[in-house]
Amino acid sequence: MKSTLKLMTLLFSLLLMNCGGKEEKKKEGFSYEKKSTTEQTLKKEDAVPASKKISLNNKGVGPITSIDLSSEIDQEMATHGADVFKKMCTACHRADKKFIGPAPTGILERRSPEWIMNMILNPEGMVQKDPLAKELLIEFNGSPMANQNLTQEEARAVLEYFRTLK
Repeated sequence: MKSTLKLMTLLFSLLLMNCGGKEEKKKEGFSYEKKSTTEQTLKKEDAVPASKKISLNNKGVGPITSIDLSSEIDQEMATHGADVFKKMCTACHRADKKFIGPAPTGILERRSPEWIMNMILNPEGMVQKDPLAKELLIEFNGSPMANQNLTQEEARAVLEYFRTLK
């Protein structure tokens, strides 16, 4: 019995020595969680979405190279533009909120009139060659803007309508 007690004490002591006093090294294993570094975190915080970027000098890619806008809004043209927008654009755009595509409210504070017209008239070319249009495509989950085959007059009327959105 004495030897059994000594043996049990010895085993218990060994067990205690093996369990304590030693630092375990944490092994990196497989994880489904995405690792984030401070650099990635800083980029996300500093990044401005393409829909909020201001780019007034970019004229885009397409048939429109220059537009002169009068200081006064042509109400008749804006009304026609609102009709065209409602018929052709509201499947993907809402005037005042993000939907499938960006909201046009305040667009003239962020984009040049030429860029807007070229995006309306030539969305495929813009997405292929214009860096800002490419960023917008990524921001809006790869949903490209459909070419509605508007005439330049219709696109100009839509632009005039956008001028009324504040």
